[in-house]
Amino acid sequence: MVQLNERKLNWLMRTLPEGLVVDAAWLERHGYSSSLRSHYVQAGWLAQPAPRVYARSPLPLRWEDVVKSLQNLLDHPLAVGGRTALEEQGFGHYLQQSARKVHLYGEQRPPSWLEKLNLDVAFHYHNSARLFGSPVAGPLPSPNLHSDAPTDFPNGSLLASGGRLSLPLVMSSPERAILEWLDELPDRESFHQIDMVMEGLANLRPSALQSNLADCRSVKVKRLFFFFADRHRHGWLARLNPDAVDLGSGKRVLTKGGKLDQRYLITVPGEFHAAA
Repeated sequence: MVQLNERKLNWLMRTLPEGLVVDAAWLERHGYSSSLRSHYVQAGWLAQPAPRVYARSPLPLRWEDVVKSLQNLLDHPLAVGGRTALEEQGFGHYLQQSARKVHLYGEQRPPSWLEKLNLDVAFHYHNSARLFGSPVAGPLPSPNLHSDAPTDFPNGSLLASGGRLSLPLVMSSPERAILEWLDELPDRESFHQIDMVMEGLANLRPSALQSNLADCRSVKVKRLFFFFADRHRHGWLARLNPDAVDLGSGKRVLTKGGKLDQRYLITVPGEFHAAA
């Protein structure tokens, strides 16, 4: 029994990298009972940053590593998207900073324990299937978690400084993220904030834009995209085919007291209408 427990502990130490987290359900699936988990916590082999959540050490958690845990270990194919994806890819220089939200997109909600972690961000979930017909990314290749063979984690090139694991953070491309963010207008974002970011999106890929626009299910989002694109006249605009994008019919009232843009039939703030 002692030898078996040592093998289980060694396997867990090889499989769970520093900085990442797993939940009780994951541990139970791999044969770690409640009593064994409690023993590991008492012995200092596992930390418990929230009820039924476990980590290798009491190091402060980073939201990026928590999301990587969901993506790589816990079978939650959520992607960082919208405003957060644009900020992470360097397009948020001029945005007003407030209480940080991390926007996650996927077809299933993240686990409820996510909100109980002591992090300096608040996670905001979006159902990606409502906005797009295809997922942002397929599931990531997972390490070999179902055998006693060592994983590639501990000594491989994925280790970053400080012993933490360097894994990719799956997020929406800028071409998809801007459409996700436009969906937040007008209730949760402002025309001014998005206009400043759109001004800096000079290097978007026309083919990726065309594909995401064709996949987008929101008439509001697509009309807003072309409205802002017309304002800034980036080089990629001439390479898009608006006729291949379904812009629906009828007017969309987006701003009370706003002005109707005659081309895209959306109401916008007066100062934007004057400059359009």
